Amino acid sequence: MHVDRDTSSAQFWLQPVALARSSGLSAKELGEIQRIVRAQQASLLEAWHGYFGNQRG
Repeated sequence: MHVDRDTSSAQFWLQPVALARSSGLSAKELGEIQRIVRAQQASLLEAWHGYFGNQRG
């Protein structure tokens, strides 16, 4: 999952939820984003698989 704000960004893996990389966001902001991603993990994974299917690669 990719999150952008102005010139800042972060990428999180959805399973398991983990920060992959970030640029320009504070630790507090990253913590809040991670909390939201964890809370919405099932919905995000459902949407991901609905759009991309179960393909790998």
